[in-house]
Amino acid sequence: MAEQRVVIGVDSSTQSTKALAVDIDTGTVLGEGRAPHQVSEGAGRESDPEQWWRAFEEAAAATGWAERAAAVSIAGQQHGLVTLDAAGAPVRPALLWNDVRSAPQAAELRAAIGAAELVRRAGSLPTAAFTAPKWAWLRAHEPAAADRVAAVRLPHDFLTERLTGEAVTDRGDASGTGWWGPDGYDKDLLDRIGLDPALLPRVLSPGARAGAVRPGTVLREGALVAAGTGDNMAAALGLGLRPGQPVLSLGTSGTVYAVGRERPVDPSGTVAGFADALGGWLPLACTLNCTLAVDRFATLLGRGREEVEAGGTAVVLPYLDGERTPDLPTASGLVHGLRHDTTPGQLLQAAYDGAAHALLTALDDVLRAGGGAGPGDEPLLLIGGGARGRAWQRTVLRLSGRAVRVPEARELVALGAAAQAAALLTGEPADAVARRWRTAEGPLLEPVARDVDALERIGDTLRRAGALQGAPAGDR
Repeated sequence: MAEQRVVIGVDSSTQSTKALAVDIDTGTVLGEGRAPHQVSEGAGRESDPEQWWRAFEEAAAATGWAERAAAVSIAGQQHGLVTLDAAGAPVRPALLWNDVRSAPQAAELRAAIGAAELVRRAGSLPTAAFTAPKWAWLRAHEPAAADRVAAVRLPHDFLTERLTGEAVTDRGDASGTGWWGPDGYDKDLLDRIGLDPALLPRVLSPGARAGAVRPGTVLREGALVAAGTGDNMAAALGLGLRPGQPVLSLGTSGTVYAVGRERPVDPSGTVAGFADALGGWLPLACTLNCTLAVDRFATLLGRGREEVEAGGTAVVLPYLDGERTPDLPTASGLVHGLRHDTTPGQLLQAAYDGAAHALLTALDDVLRAGGGAGPGDEPLLLIGGGARGRAWQRTVLRLSGRAVRVPEARELVALGAAAQAAALLTGEPADAVARRWRTAEGPLLEPVARDVDALERIGDTLRRAGALQGAPAGDR
């Protein structure tokens, strides 16, 4: 009997690390592990990268296959700024994607270079979420710390380097920094924010391996290590996405994206022109407030997350952490349209509607920017932690007007990383591995009539609340 071939795929997310041991031939998940992360509260969102490494080892060991896996790949939360000293130790906690303190630096970058030029060169219009403004913020507010930095990494880069000793990244995650374009690192952009390109990792070509596991980790020494990628790129791999298939991911953040053959260009900044982990592109719109924001409203209302009620005129803009889409980094939560007969269940449903609104209104922009298909051509693939919640499913059906498919496979980011690791051994493209594993299969929810009234009510409230939410005068 042939020896079973197993790989480990890892998702190092904002809140935790998840690891899956997967059979290369069948896609069967043979073991799972999970370990939590701590994230700061208050004005910023920071996390100690050292805890990511401890969580990685704990989660990988818990799969039961760490010493036998033939290959591993790590996907991680995008945009986070990891700063290391000459010994490879963190200079300070990492600035996470949902830390919006760098909004002034993002605005300065846009004003200095121009939106259209930034999008042409870096693919996206950097907001406070992106890595480039975070570095500019660090130099402005903690210059002594910035002067000690000997290496700048993204979260998945940091873990891959700890595992292999190689300072490498991939084009997918690099495309979310604000300083990388199709021709590589943009020296002029780096000069403008005061970052030496010598501090950055080498960008590997799609499908390349990062190296091999070093001695002294929980994994087998010499096991192959794939390049890894950002979490959204890994989820696209995990679904085996073909061009034009739209995805809506419901997690700490919300995202909508599709694989495209053409480089996305959206000077408005709504659509980020990310690269995927292969040779294509991943036009994507992202919100900061999704499942956690809705759950917070449920807690405030004393309701379970499924205890929603239809009806009412209330509108909730659940921008509890500021917002990225729309670009309102200083925004806060807003409730409008309360009446004597508004029920807690209706208010909770309005929070769901407000969280889904920006993503669904951006869906057509995502597809036009390079996703490759028109509205209604494909079922919307619903993934992430909220995807199996009935209230989320009904909200997305009602506000999108599309058929919705809910893949049975869980932990798609870790599965995408596992497919990337498997591809090192089989020679297949990673997305082809995932299609062979049939990861996107799941029940199809038939479309319902689009709730245009709710969408217009939310859009009208957002426009009229612009001054309260910090929108520029021209956007109100």
